[in-house]
Amino acid sequence: MMDHFEIKPVLEGLIFISGSPVKFETLVEILPESNKEDILNGIRQIQTEYEKPSKGIELAEIAGGYQFRTKPIWAGWINRLKKAKAIKLSQASLETLAIVAYRQPVIRPAIEEIRGVDSGSVLHTLLERGLIKVMGRKDLPGRPIVYGTTKTFLELFGLNTLSDLPTLKEIQPPPAPEEVSPQEIMEEEMHPSEEGMASPQNHPVNQEEE
Repeated sequence: MMDHFEIKPVLEGLIFISGSPVKFETLVEILPESNKEDILNGIRQIQTEYEKPSKGIELAEIAGGYQFRTKPIWAGWINRLKKAKAIKLSQASLETLAIVAYRQPVIRPAIEEIRGVDSGSVLHTLLERGLIKVMGRKDLPGRPIVYGTTKTFLELFGLNTLSDLPTLKEIQPPPAPEEVSPQEIMEEEMHPSEEGMASPQNHPVNQEEE
């Protein structure tokens, strides 16, 4: 049976060579010579080793598996070599993806009720990019399609499971203008911020068209 010193480099090589996150169950299947405890200990040793500031990569738990990833702090230099275009999503796509992520399993009418607009083309785009999937059909008149997120979604956003999504309370936006009292608005006008507020017209944002 492998000891901890032997299994660690084997695990490191297996995870490194894989193009996608490697599930723990897969490692157990590949390494019948060892037991689950040894494999888990080997993984923990690798994670501890790559947590050091001197390491440019880390072993992360992504989409239910393990994958070596470059540390975010070095992203600027990595992009110089990779020169890969980041996945661009329009505002409509981001809104729809967020609804699917937090409300799944969810049907199109429910999505459109929240957004207030037709979302057929946006859903089609997200399906093409592999960020959402068809989970089945709901037992309702017309049998509407049920949507959910994919493993690619988890990988893209660096999540291990959906439970890693921030809570809605954590991402709650500031109060809308109508929720601010007139007194607060008048006070803000009388005591403007020292830093000021940039005008949207001075800083245009390019968004991808659907």
